[in-house]
Amino acid sequence: MRKTITLIFMGLLSIGSLYAQNAPIDFEPEGNGAEWTWTVFENDINPAVEIVANLDQSGINTSSTVMKFTALQEGEPYAGTESEHGSDIGTFSITESNSVIKLMVWKSTISDIGIKLVTPSSAADPEIKVANTLINQWEEITIDYSSRIGSPNATGVDQIVIFPDFTERDQDNIIYIDNITFSEGEETTEEEPMTAAPTPTLAPEDVVSLFSDPYTDVNVDTWNTGWSAANYEEVLIESNPTKKYSILNFNGIEITNPSIDVTTPQMNNFHMDIWTPNSTEFRVKLVDFKGDGYQGTNGDTEAELSFVLTPNAWNSLDIPLSDFMNAGMTAMTDINQLVISSDPAGASTVYMDNVYFSSESTPQDEPMTAAPTPTLAPENVISLFSDPYTDVNVDTWNTDWSAANYEEVLIEGNPTKKYTALNFNGTETTSP
Repeated sequence: MRKTITLIFMGLLSIGSLYAQNAPIDFEPEGNGAEWTWTVFENDINPAVEIVANLDQSGINTSSTVMKFTALQEGEPYAGTESEHGSDIGTFSITESNSVIKLMVWKSTISDIGIKLVTPSSAADPEIKVANTLINQWEEITIDYSSRIGSPNATGVDQIVIFPDFTERDQDNIIYIDNITFSEGEETTEEEPMTAAPTPTLAPEDVVSLFSDPYTDVNVDTWNTGWSAANYEEVLIESNPTKKYSILNFNGIEITNPSIDVTTPQMNNFHMDIWTPNSTEFRVKLVDFKGDGYQGTNGDTEAELSFVLTPNAWNSLDIPLSDFMNAGMTAMTDINQLVISSDPAGASTVYMDNVYFSSESTPQDEPMTAAPTPTLAPENVISLFSDPYTDVNVDTWNTDWSAANYEEVLIEGNPTKKYTALNFNGTETTSP
C-alpha cells in the first residue's frame, strides 16, 4: 500500500511558506528593498526611486544605503511609491506582533509621511500619516497600525505604499527613507466615553435634527458613504444611541431625500457633541448642491471649519452658520452632505451625538463661582487682566481676525471674559 502522508505534509508546508513577511526593509544590497520594484505615482513626470549612499551617517542611522525620493512641486500632495504586489514584501497580516511600523526619514521640511498596506485585490484602509519633527537629520518616525488589527484590509497584505511628503509643495523636496521595521506595540486599551452626551434642552420647534434622542430626526440616507475612509458603528453609551467612527480619515454623511433648507424656517447654528480619545484636529464641512444635484450646472458650495477638541470629554460644538458663510459657503437651501475628518488621519476615533441645526444657540453651563483670587505680591506680577492688580494696556481681547464671540460678564460680581463659538481668538498687547 502506498502511503501519502509525506505528500500531504509537503502540501501544508507549501501553503505555509506563502505566508511570510520580508522585513525589515533596510535598502541594503543583501537585505530587503534595494532590489524591489518601486513604482512612483502622482508625481507629475515620475523620477525613478533611487537607492543611494547614506548622506548622513553621523546620527542615528549608520547604514550604508537608503531610498531617495524626489517629490516634485508639480506632483500631487499624495505622490508616493509602492512595492510590487506579493513578490517584494511577501504576504502577511497585521497582528499585535507587527502593528507598530517604524522608519527613519531625512527631510529638509516638516510634512506628513504616510504608510498604507494593500491586499492582493488592491483593497486598503486609509494611509496613516505622521509628521517629522526634525529637519536635515535622521529621525525615527513611529506609525501605530494597531487600530487596523482585524480589518479585512489588513489581512493578507502583500504591498506597502509610502507617501514621503504628503503636502502641497512650492518647490521640489528630496526625502530619504531607511530601516522600515514592523514590531510589537505596547498593549493599550483605547479610552471610550463613560457617560452619554448631554441631553439637549432646546424646544423641538427650534431644531432640525439629524440625530438626537429628544427630537424627531429628518431622513438621513447614510452615516457612512461608500467613499468614506472610516469604520462606522452604532453603539450605546449609558443606553444612549451614539455614532462611533474609528480609523477616521474622513467620513461622509448624506441627506438627499430630502435635503435640508436651513433658511425655512431660519436656522442660525449647527450643533454636534463630539468625544475623542486622540483627535488632535477635528474638521466639519457642510456641502450645498444648490438645487441640481452633486456638481450640477449650478455648481456646489461648501465650507470647512476646524476645531481643537478636549480629549476624553464631550465637546459641544455650537457653530454659527455665519461661520460657514464667512469661510466661503454661498448657499444653505440645499444642504446634502456633512463631512467630518480628523487628525491623526486614518487613526482617529470619535464618538458623535446630538447632530442638529437650531434657530438658537444651545444653552451652555456657566460657572457658579468666580475664579480664585490671586495672592502674589503686586511687585511680582505683570497683569493683563486680574482684579487685585493694575493691568497693563491690552489693545484688544478679541481681534478682528478672531473666530469667536466675545463678552465681558460678571461671575459673583467678578469681571470675567467669556468666549463662545470658539475656534480661535487673538488678544493683542502692542501699546506698549
